[in-house]
Amino acid sequence: RERARERAGRTMVLASDVDLLNPSAEHERRSHKLKRLVQSPNSFFMDVKCQGCFNITTVFSHSQSVVVCGTCAAVLCQPTGGRARLTEGCSYRKKQD
Repeated sequence: RERARERAGRTMVLASDVDLLNPSAEHERRSHKLKRLVQSPNSFFMDVKCQGCFNITTVFSHSQSVVVCGTCAAVLCQPTGGRARLTEGCSYRKKQD
């Protein structure tokens, strides 16, 4: 039987088989920051545009305090247990390295 399988060229591929040298982007994004192929943080800085005065403020993604606009004193984001929650209507973009 084994010879017949070898002749047919069939090999069993398990669902748990993962290419460790070339992981998918989705797998890298979901994995822990220390268990990625190249370690990288989950946090980032972002430019947040105020919905009232359209002033741009730089905010840390995991800020632990309330961030307010410098000109109109509107609340831009509220801290949570992890990432900061942006106020509705505020737009943001990630800062480039």
